[in-house]
Amino acid sequence: MAPPPPPWMAEAARRWLEEAGATVDGSGHRAFNALPLTGVRVSLADGGRAVCSLRVPAELTDAEGRWHPGAIAAAADDVCAAAIMSVEGIIKVSVHYDISYFSPANLHEEVELDGRVVEQKGKLTAVTVEIRKKDSGELVAIGRQWMSATRPKGYQASSKL
Repeated sequence: MAPPPPPWMAEAARRWLEEAGATVDGSGHRAFNALPLTGVRVSLADGGRAVCSLRVPAELTDAEGRWHPGAIAAAADDVCAAAIMSVEGIIKVSVHYDISYFSPANLHEEVELDGRVVEQKGKLTAVTVEIRKKDSGELVAIGRQWMSATRPKGYQASSKL
């Protein structure tokens, strides 16, 4: 049995999720990867699991006032990355992604995202995420993906200057 990951990994995952939903420079402008997590509240980021909730913001809805499927997919990807970070200490990139949509979430509706590490094989990590409406528990979407490290663990870029 592998030893538990060091506590700093869970703290780094929590901080990464929380800071993704915040403005970087105080101007109110967010980077693209921060938009899907606007207003996020993290309840857990530890042991290969990341759980957070948010209210669907206006800027991420379609013409009918529903949470845009692309924004759902991007938020799910971020939560899966944080679940991995909580046990591996690094952010990985998606190499295979599958998402199924079940019911829409509407403007200002609160949703919960629950990401979990399922399996690790070399540089690859399998993760799943369930997105549910917080009040009713109704399933909004399920995502499954494989994520990979772009560099080996412990890699340090060296300057050629």
